Amino acid sequence: MLKRLPFDDALRSTVGIPRQSKLLDSSPRSRVWRVRLADRSLVIVKQITDGGDTAADADTRFAREVAGLRLAGRATGPAVAPAVIATDVPARVMVLDHLDDLGKTDDWMPGYADSLARLHALTGPGDAGALPAWSGPTAADAESFLALARSLDVPVPTGVLDELTALLDRLDPTPHHALLHGDPCPGNDLRTTDGVRFVDFERASLGNGLVELAYFRIGFPTCWCAMSVTAAPLAEVEDIYRTTWRGLTGRDVPGDLADACAGWLIQGDALVERAHRGTVDQLARVPTEDFEWGYISARERLVHRLGVVADMTRGHDHLHAVGRLSSALAVRLLQCWPKLRPLPTHDTRPWF
Repeated sequence: MLKRLPFDDALRSTVGIPRQSKLLDSSPRSRVWRVRLADRSLVIVKQITDGGDTAADADTRFAREVAGLRLAGRATGPAVAPAVIATDVPARVMVLDHLDDLGKTDDWMPGYADSLARLHALTGPGDAGALPAWSGPTAADAESFLALARSLDVPVPTGVLDELTALLDRLDPTPHHALLHGDPCPGNDLRTTDGVRFVDFERASLGNGLVELAYFRIGFPTCWCAMSVTAAPLAEVEDIYRTTWRGLTGRDVPGDLADACAGWLIQGDALVERAHRGTVDQLARVPTEDFEWGYISARERLVHRLGVVADMTRGHDHLHAVGRLSSALAVRLLQCWPKLRPLPTHDTRPWF
């Protein structure tokens, strides 16, 4: 009974009469159905549930997703998200366009990068307040990162604390108003005949698009299926993103990609799934336990991120000391746990 299709009379009068429905796989915080209406058309019905949160938190996630989808609906070229057809606010239900996903392809990243840039370019300063500002690393995260180094007996170079403090200032989302998806992971990007469309906007926010472009380098930090992208494919997708952004906005992407990657590195919560974020200091767990998320361990994720930041900050004006510390930490982790595996490559991404 709890999973019965939530389709009240108001939705029936607006959308149509449901004739068939199938409950689809989704996160614990939502229920999703594919519904065939009396006119034979298909829609998606998504209901935001408590899923361990308070009712107020669930209400916030519903409002955030609807707001994000409606902003994404501004796209004048190919769509970047499903359209919102109708909502039932008290029941936290939204009815969305059904998308025909084309499924697996080996060359999935160019379309992803193009749609991500088009999504980010849809909003500007006039949209301030339409969504929460992106929530990035904090001073507590910076201190946890330094504490990790000390616990592993890795010397902290002079100037690291000052660099991290300045990094937090540069990552302040206030000057930026790109429409961020919040969790642009495999499974949330559907391939259609018109390009990639993103779904699941429960964590949508406004900020600097570089924090999501950084996913390619830093290993998809909010995803259970972390991946590594290197060499020519990485250069191609970053060029596509920047070219698309420039074509839509008339200016270069603001900010420094190295800053965005360093921001993901020092966030311990980016080592665990959403349900465990904000509960404990995740970086403090690394020296004593190697906890898994999906099929990849926290130490394996961390070694990859450390290597990325070390490579990006060689000769960097503002993160040189952070880069040296990252390199030393990566070496120490591999000395302590030599069986740590590199992240899977992008061509092994899972398909749903």
